[in-house]
Amino acid sequence: MSILYISDPDTRLGFEANRVVATYADGTRHTLPAETVESITFLTRAHISTYCMEECLKRGIPVAFFSKGGRYYGRLVSTVHANAALQRQQSRLYDTDFSIELARRIIAAKVRNQMTVARRYARARSAKMDDAEGELLRYLTKIPTLDTIEEIMGYEGQSAKVYFAALSKLIDPAFAFRGRSRRPPRDPFNSLISLGYSILMNEIYNEIENKGLNPYFGFIHRDAERHPTLASDLLEEWRAVLIDSTAMSLLNGHELSESHFRLGDDEHPGCFLTRDGFKIYIKKLEQKLKARAKYLRYIDNAVTFRRAIALQIGKLAEAIREEDASGYEPIVIR
Repeated sequence: MSILYISDPDTRLGFEANRVVATYADGTRHTLPAETVESITFLTRAHISTYCMEECLKRGIPVAFFSKGGRYYGRLVSTVHANAALQRQQSRLYDTDFSIELARRIIAAKVRNQMTVARRYARARSAKMDDAEGELLRYLTKIPTLDTIEEIMGYEGQSAKVYFAALSKLIDPAFAFRGRSRRPPRDPFNSLISLGYSILMNEIYNEIENKGLNPYFGFIHRDAERHPTLASDLLEEWRAVLIDSTAMSLLNGHELSESHFRLGDDEHPGCFLTRDGFKIYIKKLEQKLKARAKYLRYIDNAVTFRRAIALQIGKLAEAIREEDASGYEPIVIR
């Protein structure tokens, strides 16, 4: 199966003879059999024909649109997997004990995963992170005792500051950063993770729809207009595992250099990957998503991270049906 990313401006996407056809500005063409296309993601201003949109909707191929900086605009939505009864149940559980227990579990897992990723890079650079680890451990012991979403997310925010401060000391000095910057990302590390979070949230969104859930009915992140809060909820346990670790590997492993980034202009400020840098990044991220690991306790065999995401969202659907958040076990890496 293929994940098709459109990152070149003025690309035209069409449909011919059961194949998805990408025609680039220089006239070159790239085609894929429609049955092998799993999803399409636009990361620039490009074009898609009405016929291609119709075929994607009929075949259940999700098509998502982002700015070149990774801001999510929207997607083509088919009705293939709609499940009104499940979504009504999902909505009823907002602002209940279900939400609080789910938040405790997911945010605690996120902090544990942040600790593991930071430890790995500390070992690789023979560095110590005793102070940061001590703070994160204190947050971990506190999170299970909290009784409101606001308190839990307050600790999540504090842990993120400690974690990114630790990473800033473990990254190659050429790519040093001073904490998280989002819109726009102001340095290569923030550029990579902002783009990665957007791409991963799109994958999670796809699976949420596949399982019949509503991406906009979240539990941890509060209702927000035009924002898929459930996708944001489920992104939390995967951020450090998949995206932060990929960014650190690319920069510390010198797979990306300073020449693979460019600064924007007054209209589009920020730091962004070049075309060649984007290709390296997507290849690395796809390798990560296809890597097999055995972190899910409820299955005996190793699965790809992409498959693990789908299985986890299936587990959340089961927990919603049972109205028991204790049935959801977030992934925790070692």
